[in-house]
Amino acid sequence: QGQLVESGGGSVQAGGSLRLSCAASEYTYSYYCMGWFRQAPGKEREGVATIYTGGGSTYYAESVKGRFTISQDNAKNTLYLQMNSLKPEDTAMYYCAGSRGIGLSCYRSLFRVNDFRYWGQGTQVTVSS
Repeated sequence: QGQLVESGGGSVQAGGSLRLSCAASEYTYSYYCMGWFRQAPGKEREGVATIYTGGGSTYYAESVKGRFTISQDNAKNTLYLQMNSLKPEDTAMYYCAGSRGIGLSCYRSLFRVNDFRYWGQGTQVTVSS
């Protein structure tokens, strides 16, 4: 129950692209809000993007706006993060997360790691200059 499995990470040069996938063991809409977070060595985990699974509204950290796109495919129970124009500072472990907290603000949850109860194991993204 509540299993999330990320894939798609790897090494890429600056300016390149990657697409991360997060396969859910349940319907993606069983989560009220889903998101992508990242954690670089020695830093706290931070929100990258979140999405209301019911309505599709999306929210992004300022550092990735215009470069990253979060999306979902309900038929495949999969969450995606398309990352373009990658920068070395995007290097981190990327995690998929799900929240069943109905009524929480998916925008505010972008900044509140503890709003998310379900987490994947992470996939590493390394961007070289």
